[in-house]
Amino acid sequence: MSAQLSPSSGKRYGLALVTTTWRMPRATVYRHRARRRSPLPPAARRGPKTALTDAALLEALRGVLATSPFLGEGHRKAWARLRARGVRTSKARCLRLMREAGLLAPGRARRVLGPRNHDGTIITEAPDVMWGTDATCTQTVLEGQATVFIAVDHATSECIGLHAAKVGTRFVTPRRSPS
Repeated sequence: MSAQLSPSSGKRYGLALVTTTWRMPRATVYRHRARRRSPLPPAARRGPKTALTDAALLEALRGVLATSPFLGEGHRKAWARLRARGVRTSKARCLRLMREAGLLAPGRARRVLGPRNHDGTIITEAPDVMWGTDATCTQTVLEGQATVFIAVDHATSECIGLHAAKVGTRFVTPRRSPS
């Protein structure tokens, strides 16, 4: 609009007159003009730029792990050793790079469980093959709290043993009745 000619005078309106009439700062016009003229910057990650590229940092991590006296180290020790050498980066970046490159210390092996002693059934074909024990606490009037232990045969579901004790620990031994 500022480059248009006035029909009455034949002169340009001018930027100052147009921005005053539209109540707009001239700096806004200059900013929009500059943005149209300059090419857009290439798309990049936001935030501050790092001193080392991922490839250079990965080589530094490999160097730290190669000079280590231990077989496998995690990302935190590698990060700390990098800091001691003057390379500043974040632990999360070290973890990401080491994970992608397969440089992390091996994890603990999972425990492989063998076959179970039984298939989930506790009923046997004959008596005196398998027993079960259990304990419970009860309150008595005279003695207070007491622990009662029982032993059950799985084939017949009979109680084959009973014991009561004041304190229910593994050190309690049943008393033998005098015969």
